[in-house]
Amino acid sequence: MHPAPSVILFTTLSGAGFGLLVFLGLGLPEVSGFTAFAFFAIAYLLAVGGLLASTFHLGHPERAWKAFSQWRTSWLSREGVCAVAALLVMAAYGAGLVFLNAALQPLGYLGAALSLGTVFTTSMIYAQMKTVPRWHTPLTPAMFLTLALAGGALLAGQVRLAIALLLASGAATVAAWILGDTRFKASGTDMATATGLGRIGTVKAFEPPHTGTNYLLREFVHVVGRKHSLKLRMIAGALAFALPVILLLLPFSHWIAALAVLSHLTGVATARWLFFAEAEHVVGLYYGKR
Repeated sequence: MHPAPSVILFTTLSGAGFGLLVFLGLGLPEVSGFTAFAFFAIAYLLAVGGLLASTFHLGHPERAWKAFSQWRTSWLSREGVCAVAALLVMAAYGAGLVFLNAALQPLGYLGAALSLGTVFTTSMIYAQMKTVPRWHTPLTPAMFLTLALAGGALLAGQVRLAIALLLASGAATVAAWILGDTRFKASGTDMATATGLGRIGTVKAFEPPHTGTNYLLREFVHVVGRKHSLKLRMIAGALAFALPVILLLLPFSHWIAALAVLSHLTGVATARWLFFAEAEHVVGLYYGKR
C-alpha cells in the first residue's frame, strides 16, 4: 500500500493524543487548573492535529462530513463518530478540571472509553480488509491499542505503566511483523485466483494489463525491498520501544522524559510507514507485482 505521509501522521499523532486522553479521563495524573490545561492542550493538539492531517489524503476533504452517516456499516464512519464524541466529552471533563478544580469522574471514564474506542475503530478500518492479508488479523487492533496506550502513558508521566505498555506494544508490533510475513501466502490468493483463470491451467503474467499507471497502482501497490524492511524494523524497534524504556529507567528529569516521548513518536512513525509499505493488496497480483 502507498505509505501516504498524511495517514502516517494521522495514525501516529492521533494515537498518542487519544492515548493521553484515556489516562487523563482515568485521573492519571491528578491535575487541575493550568496544569490540567497544559495536559489537555497537548492531547488535543495531537488528536485533532492527527485527524486534520488525515483529511489531506481525501480526494474531496470538504465532503468528509458525509462519512458520519454510514456508522452502521463503515468503520471509518464509526471512527469519526467516536472521535467527535470523545473530544466533546473530554472537553467537558477538562473544563471541570481547569475552571472548577472539580473532577467529574463519570465524564472522565466515559471520555476514556470513547478515546480508546476511537483508536480501536481506526485499527478496524485496516483489520477488516480481507484484501490486505497482512492487516486482516487480531494483531492489528492489538498493535494500535497498545501503541496508543504506551504513548499516552509516556505523555501522562506514568513511568511504570509506560515501561510495561512499551514492552507490550513492542511485543505486539514484532508479532505483527512476523505473522504478517506469512499472511499473504496463507491466504491462498495468487494470480490464478486474482484473474479467475485458474480453472484453465497455470496462470503467468505475459505483460501488464496496460502500459501506464492508474489509481490502483498508485494507492494499492508499493514495493519495499526486504533488506530495507529489516533495517527499518530495527530502527522502529529501537526508537519506539528500546530507547524509551532505557531512558525511563534512568533518574527522572523532564529532558529525559521529553527525549523518550520524541524517540517513541519517531519510532512509531517509522513503524507506521512500514505498516503501509509492507501491506500487499491482492489487486497487485493482477498486475504481476508479487
